Amino acid sequence: MAIKPYQNTRLAAFVTKRVLELRHRKLQVQIAQEAGFNTANMLTMIKNGSSKLPLDRVPALAAALECDPALLFRMALEQLDSPTTASAIDSIFGAVVTENERDWLEALRQASDHSDPRLTSRARNSLNAIFGK
Repeated sequence: MAIKPYQNTRLAAFVTKRVLELRHRKLQVQIAQEAGFNTANMLTMIKNGSSKLPLDRVPALAAALECDPALLFRMALEQLDSPTTASAIDSIFGAVVTENERDWLEALRQASDHSDPRLTSRARNSLNAIFGK
């Protein structure tokens, strides 16, 4: 059996799920073409974990999958060979934030009148309660 080093990554699962979710509107070959892959085989290799997603393909694949590029980028970083690369990028640029996370941050700023509130245990508990935790 062939080794598939990325088969258990969040990215492989996410791409597989998005291709299935989009199947009523576009074929996998169309997604691969929109992402700039020469063949749909590359998308299959990403889905089954035999290949990682090159970082330079993240924007085009995110557009093809109709998802947030920051989210896809974060998952692509997790696939890098060096475990320190993602943390180095985070330390230099800060955490990669999705559009939805930016919306949450803006709502927090508006709700707090831009007062930069501390994350207290009460606030954390309230946030966890929103998500049923």
